[in-house]
Amino acid sequence: MTKLKIKMAAIVLSMIATGINAQTLSQAQRWFTQGEFEKAKPVFKKLVKQSPSNASYNFWYGACCYETGEMMEGLPYLEKSAARKVINAYLYVSKAYYDLYRYEDAIENLEQHIYWLEKKNRSTKEAEELMTKYRKGERLIRSVENITVIDSFVVDKQNLLDVYKLGSQAGSIEITEAEGDDIATEFVNEMGDKKIVSAKDENGNKKLYASVKLIDKWSKPQKLRGINEEVTELNFPFLESDGTTLYFAAKSDDNLGGYDIYITRADSDENSYFKPDDLGYPFNSVYNDYMLAIDEYNQLGWFASDRFQPEGKVCVYVFIPNETKRTYNYDEMDKAKMISLAKLDNISLTQNDKNEIIYAKQRLAKVSYGSGKKRKKENDFIFIVNDNRIYTSMKHFSKAESKKMFQEMTNMQNDLETLEKELEILRKKYIKANSSAKEAIKPGILDKERRVENLRTEIENTANKIRNTELKQ
Repeated sequence: MTKLKIKMAAIVLSMIATGINAQTLSQAQRWFTQGEFEKAKPVFKKLVKQSPSNASYNFWYGACCYETGEMMEGLPYLEKSAARKVINAYLYVSKAYYDLYRYEDAIENLEQHIYWLEKKNRSTKEAEELMTKYRKGERLIRSVENITVIDSFVVDKQNLLDVYKLGSQAGSIEITEAEGDDIATEFVNEMGDKKIVSAKDENGNKKLYASVKLIDKWSKPQKLRGINEEVTELNFPFLESDGTTLYFAAKSDDNLGGYDIYITRADSDENSYFKPDDLGYPFNSVYNDYMLAIDEYNQLGWFASDRFQPEGKVCVYVFIPNETKRTYNYDEMDKAKMISLAKLDNISLTQNDKNEIIYAKQRLAKVSYGSGKKRKKENDFIFIVNDNRIYTSMKHFSKAESKKMFQEMTNMQNDLETLEKELEILRKKYIKANSSAKEAIKPGILDKERRVENLRTEIENTANKIRNTELKQ
């Protein structure tokens, strides 16, 4: 074969290959437009490998990676295409940074996206809606609540309430509806005379309704006023023992993720609720977060999230609730650590007081133990010495001194339980009393609060002494 023939054959083969590539690219672009990213991704991966500097190929492959759950794989390609001023690359880069809690970077890239949309006389409506969400994230990352998470449990979503070991004083929660992955719950207070339930309205949207117990039945559910209009798909209600503070989960255009957890309080004067506030980090995330419940008596809280979880699974976090909100100092903390605390991807970062953790785990074990009759017969009590040693009977103590201190601590716990019940009765009287009666009740409440606090401290100190005594060689 002559050199001329060889050259002509090479040209023909090149033209055929180019035609095939053009057809493949055209098909991949159609798949991309139709949202079939899994089909399009291998085509764009091959093309970007052949032409690494092609900005469009980098964008399409990076966007396919993002849409198919491989964000970290796709981000470098999206960043490369954004550097070459591909308009939609700015959008995808901003989404990736948002998912990584890098809000300043997300806002900067979305601003670039909006700038180019305006230059091209294209609508910026969707981008502006995203910007509202991004700015909310930037604001909330500066006020991450400082909570101590003592444990976490991964369960099937439909079984999430199995992990909620609430004491009887906190009321009860039940699942009332379960359709596939969609569930709805109701809350009944400690007295059993008030119920808050999530149910669909005439348009099929979930709203919150309240009922009160009549003689032998519940009243007709009434839609809660003041909150059902602010957000959508309201679900997972929980009312604190004060009868005023309400937690629930809902969806909104500016939510951090799907479901966010909200807090509101009753406005007794208007028989309504105040505008709900987003609880922010770490309770909420860029995923779905819901079912926050607090057992004030045992100083324990729970909430669920599908962050970092496979389909159908949720992680239930158990934490120590704050009496008043405490936040980390954003300006003085390493930003990577702040993001980790907001995401709760390492709960050990929240655990700064070892004794506090041990005591909280003991309360959790106690309420878990108390909720099962079978375990109650088998064990006398549960006392956590450390992560590897748990006592359930007096015979487990190795030192006579420890046994004596434990018996003293048990008496203190009984006194504390009695004192807390008396305090709760006084607080309820105070709420219903007139001004003069409140002044008469107040000294008794303050005295009991002081005694409760002192007794809790004494119990905690005694528990630590027992642990130290038992762990001595």
